[in-house]
Amino acid sequence: MTKPMRWLATLAFSLLLLTVAYPTAANASPKNRRTTLTFDGPVEIPGMVLAPGTYVFKLLDSSSDRNIVQIFNKDETKLFATVLAVNDYRLKPTGRTVIKFEERSAGSPEAIKEWFYPGDLYGQEFVYPEGRAMQLAKETRQNVQSMSEETATNIVKPAKTPQEPSVVALRSAPVKPMPPPMTTQTPRETARAMPPARPAPSTMAPEPMAQIAQSSSEQASLPQTGSTLPVILLAGLLLLGLGFGFREIARRMN
Repeated sequence: MTKPMRWLATLAFSLLLLTVAYPTAANASPKNRRTTLTFDGPVEIPGMVLAPGTYVFKLLDSSSDRNIVQIFNKDETKLFATVLAVNDYRLKPTGRTVIKFEERSAGSPEAIKEWFYPGDLYGQEFVYPEGRAMQLAKETRQNVQSMSEETATNIVKPAKTPQEPSVVALRSAPVKPMPPPMTTQTPRETARAMPPARPAPSTMAPEPMAQIAQSSSEQASLPQTGSTLPVILLAGLLLLGLGFGFREIARRMN
């Protein structure tokens, strides 16, 4: 065997060993992010209020910064709503499903604001009809994602594929954050009008508990955060050692 052929064989074998020793990590999360949630009180989603019970949340379509979320009954035999959502980012993922609610006053159902799947950095922030988004922004004093009332009528229409007209309309709908309304009160009036820092339990409704019914499809692996530098150094030493080893074997054979 000539010297160039020996080095070529050494390189090919070393690359094969490196591929086996350091495989590419596969994402174990299902594409549709199927999640089963049980609410012990009524909760609001864009366009309607869900009664207490168990529901299945799934992604029908995910494209760039727009996601289409569908909400079914427990057996997935009835579709309650097709909801538009935009990507929302969090700094640290968790190993469980997270549902965030808008803060509401007593007597009103909590409105779902965000849904994060286990292990995901990006979640779904629900988009509300413009009129409802304005009310929520006023009550919570926070921006609420909004869309036009005309487009919002599509959210309760059944849709089974991403190509159906209602889904296409939602995916292309203009979305804008609805800011809290500006006030013209003086600083002293504003101070008197602001709620206390710790409201009494009787003035605020308790937040409904979202119980997560875990299934095998929900066991998502957290993203890898460790450095790959030790692996690269080990691979370099492995390649160097294999090269010298094959060279010595070839020399003795000749």
